[in-house]
Amino acid sequence: MNEYLILNGRVFSGEEPLVIVEDGGLLVRDGRIAAAGASADLAAAHPDAEVLDAGGQLVMPGNICAHTHFYGAFARGMGIPGPPMKDFPDILARLWWVLDRALTPEDVRYSALVCLVDAIKHGTTTLIDHHASPSAINGSLDEIAAAVGEAGLRAALCYEVTDRNGPEGAAAGIAENLRFLRRAREEGGLLAATFGLHASLSLSDETLADCVAAARDLETGFHIHVAEHEADEYDSLHQHGRRVVDRLAYAGILGPRSIVAHAVHVDPAEMNLLRDTGTWVTHQPRSNMNNAVGAADIEGLMRLGVRVCLGNDGFSNNMWAEWKTAYLMHKLAHRDPRRAGGMAIAEMALFNNAALATQFWPGT
Repeated sequence: MNEYLILNGRVFSGEEPLVIVEDGGLLVRDGRIAAAGASADLAAAHPDAEVLDAGGQLVMPGNICAHTHFYGAFARGMGIPGPPMKDFPDILARLWWVLDRALTPEDVRYSALVCLVDAIKHGTTTLIDHHASPSAINGSLDEIAAAVGEAGLRAALCYEVTDRNGPEGAAAGIAENLRFLRRAREEGGLLAATFGLHASLSLSDETLADCVAAARDLETGFHIHVAEHEADEYDSLHQHGRRVVDRLAYAGILGPRSIVAHAVHVDPAEMNLLRDTGTWVTHQPRSNMNNAVGAADIEGLMRLGVRVCLGNDGFSNNMWAEWKTAYLMHKLAHRDPRRAGGMAIAEMALFNNAALATQFWPGT
């Protein structure tokens, strides 16, 4: 049994009700926090344990990122030839769908390592990643898993199923999700998995049905982008006669194990449907600002009872920067300094992110 104490810190629980223990400490046993309390009490109860002195610094749970793209590391500082991209569909076509198609297995692994190092530097210890590499689908999640293992963090992985690379690409994406879901279930530990989908606008009814059928016996949810831009809603209405959330609910995609990223352009009926299905929503303010897609109604969603979490969509894994951006973004968007108060941000980033993590790592 490996056991040690962290003493002489200001221990912040990060759970409701919020508790700060001055001159507090933690007992760590076999890599897990076994007890928390006053330094003197812990030292007396475990006199033979190795002691690490926190030196009065804050001791708190690691940050969690509810939605990211490790392969986005390659987009940082990238200049795109030609005129500036005019909207989000243009950004997808000229940046992301060119970049992801160029990725090799080695690229996949090193992009993950870059992001994981960044996460460690900024105290982010749990990440839910959404991956795409159309030219290197098979085994791509193993490359990311190897990087996660090297970094020693927790990550839930999935592969983005889409029809934009033809039926063979969609089938390979489904197979990669299924293979890795089974691997993660067998291994457990720091790795977890879900079933990735790109977005309504790149998925046919047939492919959605294939994904639901493939996942039926695996007790998994789905991880999909929803209404990040108006184009997703207009495409769904034109092609399928339903708004995006209605279409996904009808297809069997939503539910208490499923995550929808963004939800910027959902309407009130869709918000109610997200609540009624128990679906998780993730908010990525820096990405939404960068792509000029708008500001999700996070306060309205949370008031309805939708579980809104905080992600970064592939921006830096400094989640403190995401906290700050969320706090500022909605004040500007609404021209009202009372909007998106500090406790609303903490509810997303602390309480809801932690609750989402327990879906992948029960009992943590």
